[in-house]
Amino acid sequence: MATFTTDDGTKLFYKDWGSGQPIVFSHGWPLSSDAWDAQMLFFGSNGYRVIAHDRRGHGRSSQPWTNNNMDTYADDLAALIEHLDLRDAVLVGHSTGGGEVTRYIGRHGNDRVAKAVLLGAVPPLMLKTADNPNGTPIDVFDGLRKGVATNRAQLYTDITIPFYGFNRDGAEVSEGLRHNFWRQGMIGSVKGQYDSIHEFSEVDYTDDLKAIDVPTLVVHGDDDQIVPIDASARLSAEIVKNATLKIYEGAPHGLAETMPDRFNADVKAFIEG
Repeated sequence: MATFTTDDGTKLFYKDWGSGQPIVFSHGWPLSSDAWDAQMLFFGSNGYRVIAHDRRGHGRSSQPWTNNNMDTYADDLAALIEHLDLRDAVLVGHSTGGGEVTRYIGRHGNDRVAKAVLLGAVPPLMLKTADNPNGTPIDVFDGLRKGVATNRAQLYTDITIPFYGFNRDGAEVSEGLRHNFWRQGMIGSVKGQYDSIHEFSEVDYTDDLKAIDVPTLVVHGDDDQIVPIDASARLSAEIVKNATLKIYEGAPHGLAETMPDRFNADVKAFIEG
């Protein structure tokens, strides 16, 4: 197991496989680097160096009581990139990980980054406000907080259904994906996962998106029931200066796992294009 320790004493677990141009993957909530298995194997087998870490409070990383916030997540990503001295890196972030990648560039710049991929990502702002009418009401996030605080085992079982679109007509339910989601969620810290809900829902990433100065692929399913496309990808693609929006018709939030062949091929074409 590879780990390194941040300035505040938090130990972060990471995977670092293969050789070539580095691709760094940032996972969604409440998961871990294991959510990227299909991408790590594919790109590692196709001449790339693949790196993914477990966010603090998630997976096999430390479970600190404090500093479970997006600024620190972004600084942790910067520390990992600097620890491995990565350059010309492609940053890929899913959901909350998309916020992490975006905030990393907002705080640490584009110097070490070649391209970025935002998949089902939370920016610019998930919360419904007067200025963001297509956002998600605060009651939804309060419900997530209650679920995490009182019975996260049941929450992480139930949420897999909309996460992977298994409630749609004709969907082929994968119990393996459902069990794997639950496994990853339950390994993490209840405190870290609870705190993280605020970070993916109420943090505004607009200024971070404006700071992105590298080619960016924005991928989103138009049937994403977790991060609705109209309040996220469509807006992000307009804000980022050099963005390409790719919409997967009928695809769910967890499309990297339900449609890995298509997603991997699109990301590979983007990196090599």
